[in-house]
Amino acid sequence: MYSADINKIIPFSSVDGPGNRTAIFLQGCNFNCKYCHNPETRNLCINCMDCLPVCPAAALSDKDGKVIFAAEKCIACDNCIKVCKHGATPRIVRMTSKETFEKICENVPFIRGVTFSGGECTLYPDFMREVFVLCKQIGLGTMIDSNGSIDFKNFSDLLEVCDGVMLDIKAYDYNEHIKVTDVGNDIVLKNAKYLAGMGKLFEVRTVVVPELFDFRKTVDNVSKELAPFLKISNIRYKIISYRKNGVRKEYRDYKSPTNEEMNEAGEIAIKNGFSDIVLI
Repeated sequence: MYSADINKIIPFSSVDGPGNRTAIFLQGCNFNCKYCHNPETRNLCINCMDCLPVCPAAALSDKDGKVIFAAEKCIACDNCIKVCKHGATPRIVRMTSKETFEKICENVPFIRGVTFSGGECTLYPDFMREVFVLCKQIGLGTMIDSNGSIDFKNFSDLLEVCDGVMLDIKAYDYNEHIKVTDVGNDIVLKNAKYLAGMGKLFEVRTVVVPELFDFRKTVDNVSKELAPFLKISNIRYKIISYRKNGVRKEYRDYKSPTNEEMNEAGEIAIKNGFSDIVLI
């Protein structure tokens, strides 16, 4: 039985796939997005102990040089996250696939499905598959929210029990993608077409940060490349306005796109054949 480092579980979410769902955020990411809205999910705790003095609920303690988190004491003040200099959080719970499924079951019958997010959840493919198998046995839908950094061709067993993938495409241009994430995007674009060809690409997402990359070029090229796959299954294009909420201090000076720029992005995708457009 596999286990994973879980950052948080949102019992009821309406923005992480179709219908009301339980969203599970796994810890760790291989991208360094400048506009990341939950940067504390990027790295694992290195036990520096900086967070212990700022916890007002004594939910954190030192045991043999390791930070111990007592979830039952936590008041979610986020002081530990604010003080962390390493893009991490001590509020991580290691759970097995069975324990995770049991937590999901607490929300039945009020959910339609389950979505794994992060961080980057595909760093834990075997764990996700075990949870999805259990979810399928009780009729729950299964979705993955991914940055597309790992070849989905390696995940055939996982995709068999996954209804669809929500794929972030940070930027279409290779160099701009490096500017946004510190990593290239060859595999991301390959994954988009691979998943679309399988009918597994539920949604593509682009966060619009006009000062950081050419969002018009990204939306234009992504929608053009994926439009031929719309005859296989519908693909939603979710175009998201950059907001500074939760973003690291050094990257909060970017300006949010105007309503006109957001509408322009949507119109580009429509022009290229997309009909399911969500602007948020």
